[in-house]
Amino acid sequence: MSDSTASLRRKIDTAGDLQSVVRTMKAVAASSVGQYEKSVLALADYYRTVELGLAACIHGHETPSLTVKPEQQTDIRAIVFGSDQGLVGQFNDVIADYAIKTLESLPGKPQVWAIGERVQERLADAGLSVVGQFASPNSVQAITALVGQIQIESEARRAGGDNPSVYVFHNRPQSGALYNPVSQRLLPLDAQWQSGLADIHWPTKNLPEALGSSDDTLRALIREYLFISLFRACAESLASENASRLAAMERADKNIEETLDDLQGAFHRLRQGSIDEELFDVVSGFEARSKRA
Repeated sequence: MSDSTASLRRKIDTAGDLQSVVRTMKAVAASSVGQYEKSVLALADYYRTVELGLAACIHGHETPSLTVKPEQQTDIRAIVFGSDQGLVGQFNDVIADYAIKTLESLPGKPQVWAIGERVQERLADAGLSVVGQFASPNSVQAITALVGQIQIESEARRAGGDNPSVYVFHNRPQSGALYNPVSQRLLPLDAQWQSGLADIHWPTKNLPEALGSSDDTLRALIREYLFISLFRACAESLASENASRLAAMERADKNIEETLDDLQGAFHRLRQGSIDEELFDVVSGFEARSKRA
């Protein structure tokens, strides 16, 4: 009997230690979700400023030299944001399946840049051509370096005459749900893109004017536009990843709590049974001794 109670006690202690680890991971995931969501919100005003600058440069001008006509497109490139970390459930499968299905509907054979080793393997298994892989960042500060690497690689290919259509795939946090896979076409900067900017109204009566070379200003603003779009996609992906991990930790915490309740109930029943047996032996011994007396 003592061996059984000792075994249950060890299981209870182990479950308690595991619960402490899970709750620590919950706290870290919750903090990370807030961190990445704040970074996305912080981009809103800056994105609006860049958007107004682009509208000012394009308004009243001919088609900018940076735009690409459909017949000039030679490739389709997809940037898919996944995760290198564990305990994220179906996070990588959800975005990979969405990207695969979307790319299948596009003409031509796409080339993929994967953010995260696990999503890269998933995309390669589906037969997609993975031409580049980047490590998933683990902090807000690391996002800037990643986006810079992607932009450098993209500019190098563009300088070599490559004018692809560029699509970004990532998971976005949703209210009432953990996340939802989304996509955005970043390039080409076509007539539809310019038309959307032309509809933006300047917020004051003083019309803007680009100082210096308008083409140089436009190029700089487009680089910022692409940077913000990639940064936001990465930050939203990381927020979704940590939300998925938080949900997994909450489920684990609930399961451990239920297991602890069961173990503690079994321990108390076993202990109570042992006490009852000892009391019964004492009473029986007392009665036997009384009869002999």
